[in-house]
Amino acid sequence: RLFEASISRGSDGGGLDVLDLARSMASLRAEKAALLGFANYAELVVDRQTAPDFGAVQAMLNRLAPAAVRNADAEAAALAQSAGHPLEAWDWAFYSAKVRREKYAVDEQALRPYFELDRVLQDGVFFAATSLYGITFHERRDLAGYHSDVRVWEVRDQDGSGLGLFLGDYYTRESKRGGAWMNSLVEQSDLLGTLPVVVNNLNISKPPAGEPTLLTLDELRTTFHEFGHALHGLFSKVTYPRFAGTAVPRDFVEYPSQVNEMWILWPEVLANYARHHVTGEPLPREVVARLDDARLWGEGFGTTEYLGAALLDLAWHTLDVAAVPDDALAFEEKALAAAGVAHALIPPRYRTGYFQHIFAGDGYAAGYYSYIWSEVLDAETVDWFTEQGGMTLANGQRFRRELLARGNSRDPLESFRALRGRDAKLEPLLKRRGLD
Repeated sequence: RLFEASISRGSDGGGLDVLDLARSMASLRAEKAALLGFANYAELVVDRQTAPDFGAVQAMLNRLAPAAVRNADAEAAALAQSAGHPLEAWDWAFYSAKVRREKYAVDEQALRPYFELDRVLQDGVFFAATSLYGITFHERRDLAGYHSDVRVWEVRDQDGSGLGLFLGDYYTRESKRGGAWMNSLVEQSDLLGTLPVVVNNLNISKPPAGEPTLLTLDELRTTFHEFGHALHGLFSKVTYPRFAGTAVPRDFVEYPSQVNEMWILWPEVLANYARHHVTGEPLPREVVARLDDARLWGEGFGTTEYLGAALLDLAWHTLDVAAVPDDALAFEEKALAAAGVAHALIPPRYRTGYFQHIFAGDGYAAGYYSYIWSEVLDAETVDWFTEQGGMTLANGQRFRRELLARGNSRDPLESFRALRGRDAKLEPLLKRRGLD
């Protein structure tokens, strides 16, 4: 009942049903696109992104979908075998965790004592940044944050000069919205003479006084990810603040933050921060090996549910005004089937009634594809770092100079080409997600 209630949010015909609003927004966006000379709203949006055109986006998603569904089917078979009965959609999370424990001996709760927040920050996130870029972090307890939980660090460049301020707001609280994000409080600008002030926001549960903050694997990943956004802001070197840091197209902005996730399991970084918070013992090597072995488990499900949402987003935003449907749920069902991602056990990550990314504002409308488009660039860059010797100052400085410092002061894909030496290919992403 909970599962069915969850996937029918905003579409149950009650007082909180928003399907008519979604239809109205799709219609108005189609009208706007037509007035501006575009065939549909998706083409209008992609025209302002790094993707060369809407056709390239559609081709990428269509290429990923069959392999993702195939892998999801294989995972479903393994789950059903473990369950001993036909699988239902609401069974997936439970049995997926069970198979992960049994097949790979990975118990995420047992890992948490090795991921204490302050050690992850000082000996993981900051250590990686120092190793790559030569920068250092100096906590400024004399500078008060906007809340007592907020910590402030002065970031200094390799030559000792000030680079900016980094604020860490890691705990959840009643007045704080959910999720995780980076804000730029002050943008860097040579014209105005301003240095950046950036903040990372997470929503980690705060432990009782005197007890350590132990992270889940997801919180660990998010800590590194959001700091990738922070570096994008801190390393900005532009004249005009409107081009600073993360002020890049939507389908490019997640790329630098995704690249920063590569250092989570990088051997010299992991060995530096992943230590038991009581004994100081390092995370056992066999556990690290099992984590690597388990890396692809669940990618079929994860990619399929993501593609379901991304293709549903495009389905709504490739309509002309006359084609906007009267029955939103029937349209959704037909669109998913046509895209080849209508899986009985895997609903799209977001359905129309609760797809806030595209209907609670314009931020990701016709742009939810951005996450995986950015991951194509990320996978290529991880390969580049690995080919060039991994975590070295020379590699870090090149990534900083050609990509992070540029912001939107030049075409972001030109920045990528300056780093990689060519256009991005899809193959590294296919290999990463087990879709090759």
